[in-house]
Amino acid sequence: MGQKKNVTFNDIAKYTNFSKTTISRYFNNPDSLTLENQEIIAKALVDLDYKENKVARILANGNTEFIGIILPNLFNNYYSEMLDRILSTYEQFGYKFLIFIGNENEDHERSYIDELLAYKIEGLIILSHTIPSKELAGLQIPIVTIEREDTYVCSVNTDNYMGGCQATCLLASHNCDILIHINSSCDKKSPTYGRVQGFIDICQEKHLPHEVYLKMTGDTYETAQKQLSEIVDNLDQKYAGMKKGIFISNDTQANILLNILIKKHKCFPEDYLIVGFDNSLISREAIIPISTVGQQIDKIAYEAVSLLVEQMNERKKRRPVPLKEPVHKVITPILIRRETTEKE
Repeated sequence: MGQKKNVTFNDIAKYTNFSKTTISRYFNNPDSLTLENQEIIAKALVDLDYKENKVARILANGNTEFIGIILPNLFNNYYSEMLDRILSTYEQFGYKFLIFIGNENEDHERSYIDELLAYKIEGLIILSHTIPSKELAGLQIPIVTIEREDTYVCSVNTDNYMGGCQATCLLASHNCDILIHINSSCDKKSPTYGRVQGFIDICQEKHLPHEVYLKMTGDTYETAQKQLSEIVDNLDQKYAGMKKGIFISNDTQANILLNILIKKHKCFPEDYLIVGFDNSLISREAIIPISTVGQQIDKIAYEAVSLLVEQMNERKKRRPVPLKEPVHKVITPILIRRETTEKE
């Protein structure tokens, strides 16, 4: 059998009685055609069993259909789950992804961005925290950030303040003697600082004894375990015999904290309650399922890609209308009660 001939724009033009220019417009600027003509060409593609030559299309119109992603790490389960959900949007939006892990290194991240731009990405999703949004806005491509400082770029974030309030109120409802919040030393401009502020405001409003630990808890298991072990030793000594309610900034570290307590006390101590943040898989599969403030990861991922695609599509129009100011979408968190607070 002979090799099947590739269908060309010229073949489609002859089949539909349209010009090659009209066929090209269908692929590169379909809004310039009437709906009726779009439907005629779409039917012809099916009839002719047309297989698109992606490389040729990229060379013709410069649209690579690639989106860049920069993550801070994959140690935190939240980032791996968010990445999975972002990648799953391919079925709906048709964009592919080029991914880099920044590991909190500004120089590395800038070189990764340069490489992504060399690949002619059409947009960029950033979850890392190192490069200021003002610098990112200067890249002159559509950008959406998730859970990081976002003054000058579009973003999708959880309502972290509400989440902080939810976690603190849950612990307060169990009549803890002391409430503890453990978080990284994040900038007040970062959305995640809302977790800190929500905790502090509820404690002050209800006149609850509390303490805040703001320090880097590491982006590896070993560093997080070391620092959290030191915090546990301090709490055991400082608040011996007191009921301690701990709100910790993410589920990965909540699970490490839980394991430290179990190893040290040979069980999950009665005088500890734990609430994490994210509702990542690790909170559900921990040796004792962890109460958490659930970020709607599916919804955040969808909204982030959708917001980016809107900007990218606008740039492809003959007369694009750029955004006058960044769009910031906020997603409501959901409190999830599990065994680290709901003890029998």
